[in-house]
Amino acid sequence: MAEANQLKPTESELEILQILWKKGSCTVRDVHEILEKNKDSGYTTTLKLMQIMHEKGLVSRDTSSKTHIYQALQNQEKTQQHLVNKMIDNVFNGSAARMVMQALGNHTTSKDEINAIKEYLDQLSKK
Repeated sequence: MAEANQLKPTESELEILQILWKKGSCTVRDVHEILEKNKDSGYTTTLKLMQIMHEKGLVSRDTSSKTHIYQALQNQEKTQQHLVNKMIDNVFNGSAARMVMQALGNHTTSKDEINAIKEYLDQLSKK
């Protein structure tokens, strides 16, 4: 299991990881039922994706019972950090400020979120 594979989940794999991060351990059926609410996807497709994710080292699989239980091996924060850094480098020419301004300009941001961002920026400027 190569480190590079662990940090490069596909979009579909990321959807599955989001479910596993939220729920913890899940069967393929559990994951499929959640995915099915938002998109048309076959059970065998979900099964195959999760098998591939196991081969890539993105998830662990407990095979001690008939129904296999999957769990994310990827740390959510580490994965997010890697993907954000990659986006900053590849899309915003290394400028985190440009990415933040783009994100804030394109989405409705609540007053609480803006206050949290201001507090975070204050903490950064004190370092």
